[in-house]
Amino acid sequence: MSVKAFELVPAVERDLLMGDKARINIECIECCGKHLYVGTNDCFIHHFLLDEVTSSKGKLSYSTQKLLHKYLGLKKPVAELRAASALERLIVLCDGIVFLVDMVTLESVPSAAGGGVKIRGVTAFCVNENPVNGDPFCVEMGVLSSKRRTVQVYMVYEDRVQLVKEVNTPEQPCAVSIDGYFLCLALTTQYMILNYNTGASQDLFPYNSEERRPIVKRISREEFLLAAPGGLGMFANSEGASQRAPVNWSESVIAAAVCFPYVVALDENFVTIHSMLDQQLKQTLSFRDGRVLQDFEGKVMLASTKSVYVLVPLPLERQIQDLLASHRVEEALVLTEGAQRNIPKDKFQVLYRRILQQAGFIKFGQLQFLEAKEHFRKGELDVRELISLYPLLLPASSSFMRCHPPLHEFADLNHLAQGDQEKVLRCKKFLISYLGEVRSTDVVNGCRDDVDTALLKLYAEQDHDSLLDLLASDNSCVLTDSVPWLEKYHKYFALGLLYHFNGQDAAALKLWIRVVDGELQDSTRSDLYEYIVDFLCCSSSMEIVWKYADWALRKDPTTGIRIFTKRPVGKDRSEVNPDEVITYLGKHNQALLLYMEHLVLERKIQKEKFHTHLVVLYLDRVMLLLSESPTDEGQLTRAREKLQAMLRESDLYRVQFVLGKMESCDKLLLERATLHGKLEEHDKALHILVHKLRDFPSAEAFCIWASSNRDPAYRQQLFHLLLGVYLDGTPPGKGQAAGGKMEMAAVDLLNRHGEVFDAVRVLRMLPESWSLQLLRPFLNRAVRASMHAGRTSQIALGLARSENVQLLHDRLKERRKPIIVSEKKGCHLCHNTFSEPGVVCLPGGVPVHVHCAAQRAAVLLGEQEAQTRIQFQLWRERHEGSRLSATVFSCSFMCSTGADLEIPAQFLSASVPSSLKKSWCLCCRLPVLLYNISRFCITVFDMATL
Repeated sequence: MSVKAFELVPAVERDLLMGDKARINIECIECCGKHLYVGTNDCFIHHFLLDEVTSSKGKLSYSTQKLLHKYLGLKKPVAELRAASALERLIVLCDGIVFLVDMVTLESVPSAAGGGVKIRGVTAFCVNENPVNGDPFCVEMGVLSSKRRTVQVYMVYEDRVQLVKEVNTPEQPCAVSIDGYFLCLALTTQYMILNYNTGASQDLFPYNSEERRPIVKRISREEFLLAAPGGLGMFANSEGASQRAPVNWSESVIAAAVCFPYVVALDENFVTIHSMLDQQLKQTLSFRDGRVLQDFEGKVMLASTKSVYVLVPLPLERQIQDLLASHRVEEALVLTEGAQRNIPKDKFQVLYRRILQQAGFIKFGQLQFLEAKEHFRKGELDVRELISLYPLLLPASSSFMRCHPPLHEFADLNHLAQGDQEKVLRCKKFLISYLGEVRSTDVVNGCRDDVDTALLKLYAEQDHDSLLDLLASDNSCVLTDSVPWLEKYHKYFALGLLYHFNGQDAAALKLWIRVVDGELQDSTRSDLYEYIVDFLCCSSSMEIVWKYADWALRKDPTTGIRIFTKRPVGKDRSEVNPDEVITYLGKHNQALLLYMEHLVLERKIQKEKFHTHLVVLYLDRVMLLLSESPTDEGQLTRAREKLQAMLRESDLYRVQFVLGKMESCDKLLLERATLHGKLEEHDKALHILVHKLRDFPSAEAFCIWASSNRDPAYRQQLFHLLLGVYLDGTPPGKGQAAGGKMEMAAVDLLNRHGEVFDAVRVLRMLPESWSLQLLRPFLNRAVRASMHAGRTSQIALGLARSENVQLLHDRLKERRKPIIVSEKKGCHLCHNTFSEPGVVCLPGGVPVHVHCAAQRAAVLLGEQEAQTRIQFQLWRERHEGSRLSATVFSCSFMCSTGADLEIPAQFLSASVPSSLKKSWCLCCRLPVLLYNISRFCITVFDMATL
């Protein structure tokens, strides 16, 4: 792919060089700054002064002035010229002799000892551009001898040359280039790298010097360019390796030079220019009779036999822009990256970002969106450059101006698509994707409003699912620009979200209500009414809640009441006063009932007024249904079940008040019975259930409910009361059949709940005429229960006696153990030694003074005795009447006080409180553990003796 990288500009015309002498030809050239030296075949050196001239149009030309020419006095052409500017000397090779001439006068330089400074028998030489000698006024030079297979290294001074090294080679060298200690040599049949300091060498590749002229060119530090077989330009470093791909140039190349990132090659008819970055041929210039190609400090010069030219590189930016203009994006990027080392870092970063942005727009125009996105990302594109291609996407308040010079050639998206709507759609989808990725990155810093507004407009236009996600999250959409766009595409729900994000909740609710009421059409959410209810439920503004809750309750009380029942409580949401809500719901009966159920049944608020209110609402509902004609039995049944459950389960409502409201209604007898039960008027309740309702199962259920959470005696009393109602006979006005049903109900009651009744008392209540066969299930159960209780008592008594015997045995064993007291032992309480044999023995066989034990008992006696006796009295009162036996302990140590304490211990049941399982002996004041009483005497008493 061609690109114009260089221009060929004349420097020395034919007339200025040779006048009318047609047989003079150029053999070599050398340039040092503005000074140009030309060696010819007639043994002359011509000195010219070159001045660069830039025209008004930016075109470069050269103004050339001939300063001097000098005949060297030899008969052969001038073969090579090299400038040593620090010495103001020219190194000249002519007729196999190397000598020095003055750069100004072109006179030969005599040596300090007299005569000329000359090296004879030379075929070629080169100057070391990376010298190893630190002397700035000395030039290192490599010389090839025509008579020996050697390379000689000289130091060239102002008036002398000095041989410092001579290195042998396996073949006769014919071309050389030097860098530091490394010599790159073209031998007769091959190239090689030679380190003249260490003598190490590395063969490169074969080459036939008889077929074509060898080329050895230093291009950078320890890197060389060589002419290889097959028309290849090979790169080799000092280690003999190639770090660049070869350049494919002509077979007949006679000279080469490097002007990074290009390799310039000269053959007989053309100048070819290849890229070192991608090895592609970039430019070809026609150039006949070419003789010399050389680069001088970045300036590439070439000469034909008659004229000298400068190969002027075009500015890098122009080359890149030319590549971009022809849509050769990859080449432009490669060229830009390759030129990085020649451009200051800051300037390169600016240039590279711009090139990437331009490349991105080129790929965008070709609909290659993945590549475009990558170039935009790397080039840190101001995303508004892309948005500005889409008409009306940027908000009117945006201050964005497109980059100048422009990054692309498109006026807008319509210009790019040329009316192709499919292209327009693809471009919009790409922008949606790209903006969605970059909106959360630093790329959009400073232009978040523009990006979010553009994204909103695209979402609305394309009916994109992410519109709601954008508006529900933190966004910077411009309200004034977004409202008409959302209205245009009927995105009223999204518009409400935008209002809400901007703190305009009232506007959002008005809009949504119009959608629910059918004034506006938006199918975004089919459950918009429920969303409004949840929105009001979570709103922190009670003013808005009071304003719009009425609409929600009128629409659907069951759902609308969630505004108050599901309202969360947080830092910015205070709890709503239930009294205010109840007052507000006064005209919404169904909603009020649901709210009262929420307070009482869900939140379980224990306030009489709420419970009474809920009961009254239930009652009103039931009475309303009873008054309707025809009555809806299903609704009535459900309403009565709620009322009955509330009457049974709540203990906070005003029973007398509710009972008064029911007195006039004979259809609510079951509810009245429940209320009588709440008032402990069980006889009235059972009378209603048995005699008025004739509902015997409900009567039994009433007894079970009324005695729940009460002791067994209370339940027994209720069942005996019900049995009495059954046995009292038929009320006045009822027939014999009714009396028979009562008797059967009594029999069923006894047979189903026999374990509750006192069998002796029941037998006394039953009529003499009843047969035992009717009562057989009841009597069987009563006999079994009595026998079980008696046998259980006998087992408990036997276990207690066994434990008593075991403890007596342990006590006797303890008494047989000797207690040793001596003057050397101390009292455990006062720590003084014993002086007399009278002691008190504590549990475990620990002896203490008698007076110490007495003093300790006196201190603790009052509080411990009072506490223990109070606990025992409470326990005794709670178990009064029990026929069980108790195990009683008393301390019987040999204490001088003679005090003892009776402490009831745990017997087989678990009825002894934990506080009684540990007490203190009033004699010795040591802990008495009721499970470890091996040192106490045990006596078993009947409870009646206590």
